[in-house]
Amino acid sequence: SAAGKQKGSSSKKAGKPVQGEKKKHQSLSSKAGLVFPVQRFAKALRKGGYCKRLAAGGSIYLTAVIEYITAEILELAGNSAKEARKQRIIPRHIQLAIRNDEELNKYLSRVTITGGGVLPNIHTVLLPPKVMPAKEGASGSFSQEF
Repeated sequence: SAAGKQKGSSSKKAGKPVQGEKKKHQSLSSKAGLVFPVQRFAKALRKGGYCKRLAAGGSIYLTAVIEYITAEILELAGNSAKEARKQRIIPRHIQLAIRNDEELNKYLSRVTITGGGVLPNIHTVLLPPKVMPAKEGASGSFSQEF
């Protein structure tokens, strides 16, 4: 007669399930500490015909890499949205995030983001010439630098 125990509870020894108690299913994503679905990427790799055989860790590694890149893009896009004083990330913010990051721009150079627009860029020839103050000898006159 245990005073503190409730009916139906069992104690676990060394992490093994007690007889009659079923072990709860744990997904590959949670085992690997990932948010993205590992099984979905594994299925896509198998159906895509990229290889004849697929190692167990291959889909986990691919999922981890894609999750990391996505988190990186979302962080930069969030910063871009914050600079624009917006609370919602739109395709424009994702475009600015990717194109302003050297590595992401290199890897995603051939990617077109619908609704992303273009980067603001004015050629230096089209900019107005700089107006600089004249030397101390001349009073009130300005010279233009070309």
